[in-house]
Order: sequence, then structure tokens, then C-alpha cells
Amino acid sequence: MNIRQHPGILFVKQKLEKEFGRLTNTHPTPLTSKNDLVALIHKLQPISCDKELMRLGPRGDGGYLVPDDVEGIEACFSPGVGALSEFEKDCAGLGMEVFLADKSVDGPSFSHERFHFTKKHLGALTSGDSITMDDWVDISLQKSPSDLLLQMDIEGYEYETFLGMSDSLIKRFRIIVVELHGLDMLWSEPFFGMVSTALEKIIQNHVCVHLHPNNNEGFLSKGGLDIPRVMEFTFLRKDRVISPSPTHSFPHPLDSDNFRKPPLRLPECWYKKQ
Repeated sequence: MNIRQHPGILFVKQKLEKEFGRLTNTHPTPLTSKNDLVALIHKLQPISCDKELMRLGPRGDGGYLVPDDVEGIEACFSPGVGALSEFEKDCAGLGMEVFLADKSVDGPSFSHERFHFTKKHLGALTSGDSITMDDWVDISLQKSPSDLLLQMDIEGYEYETFLGMSDSLIKRFRIIVVELHGLDMLWSEPFFGMVSTALEKIIQNHVCVHLHPNNNEGFLSKGGLDIPRVMEFTFLRKDRVISPSPTHSFPHPLDSDNFRKPPLRLPECWYKKQ
């Protein structure tokens, strides 16, 4: 995982609030209404549908569950380049062009004829070392109308990146896989406002089909809710969903712990109505 190097006042503020909250079990900001937090969690509870889940990438960190609905997807966009690129390799093996971006590294862990690397961070604007998703996609595919897949792990900058994306681009992503960071800070009202707005942009046209907590960070128990600090979300565009129904069983047989630490099960509030 790579920590962003360019300045981010809001990100630093959130980090300070997070550390303060861990030490004192409080937040130096107004608390989020529990009703608002529960309502957001309910909107993110995963559904099952006619598309079975499959695993792309390795077992452990760097592998993700996605719907078996990838035929016809032209390209995978994968901002945030770590030590492994097996997920991207599997996407290339399925016939996708793969576009990767990260300013903090010089490229993916290995080369591939379908890999295209950009040495920039993703963010809310295009300036200097940063680029927006819209500009990156436009430069990479030159206005192609085809469906895309997004896999994003950018250490807390995912929220501003989604807020800066056009609705039309979000809708082009048939599948969105994103690791969300700092979720324990949802009890902080300003942070909740940013995160909930970013997620509302996604769930206008997508529905969550899988959740997996990262077992490296644990979870925060507060107000009767257990919130994993870091969690992987898989979304599928709603027009691809047939016969949706709530998912009541976790973990999925293809799930795998991210790290060699005690397992972290998905808390029931994330998939069962309260």
C-alpha cells in the first residue's frame, strides 16, 4: 500500500481526527446521527442476483470477488499500484486492456502487453502530479463508449476521486471494486457527509454485491454498530442485475483474509436488517 505524497489538508485533518478518536473513543467533531449511519449501512447491504461471484487476483491481499459478468468489458482501470498486480493480470487474461496509475511507484510489479501505466495520483482535479478519473479515461480510451471495470485502492483518496467523477463516467463502469478506508470515522459528521455523498453517487446506478472487511485494521464498536476500519466493496451496475435478493451468509467461500492475522468476520449489521 502506498501513502500519497502530495499535500492534502483534509486528509491530514482526517488522520488527526482518526488518531484522536482511537485514543479517546471520541471525535473532535459533531457526532453523526445513528439513524443516518444505519440508513447508509442499509443502502450498502449486499444483494445476490443471477450473477455468481468469482475471484480475480490471488488469495489474500490484492484479490477481489467480482460478478461473473465481464464479457464485453473493454478495459480495467486500476489506480493505486501495490506490490502485486495479479488482479490486473487476470483482467488482462480476460481480454481487457488494463490502465494503472500511481505517482509513488515507477510501474506495476511486472510488465504485460496489455498494461498501460501512468505515473500520476488520482484525485478531484487534474494538476501537476494528479489527474481526475474523467481525464484519465478520456486520454486512455479517446471517448470510447464501451463498458469498463474499476478497481481502486488509493489509501483514503477514493472519496474525493468519486466526488470529482462525472455521473456519466461512473455509469460506464459495469463493475466497481473499491477499498474504502477510515470507515470508523463515519461517526464524525463532516467525514460522514463526504463519504455518504461519494457513495450516493455510486449507488444511484449500482448496487453492492459483495463486502469483505480487511483484517489488518480491525473494527470500531460504538452505539451498537460494528464498523470495520477498512472494507472492500464490489458494486454491479443495476441494469446488469436480475432477480436481486438480500445476501444472508458471510464470508463467501471464495473470500480470503488479507493478512496473516486473526480473521475479521463481516459484522451482522452490514448484511442483516436491524
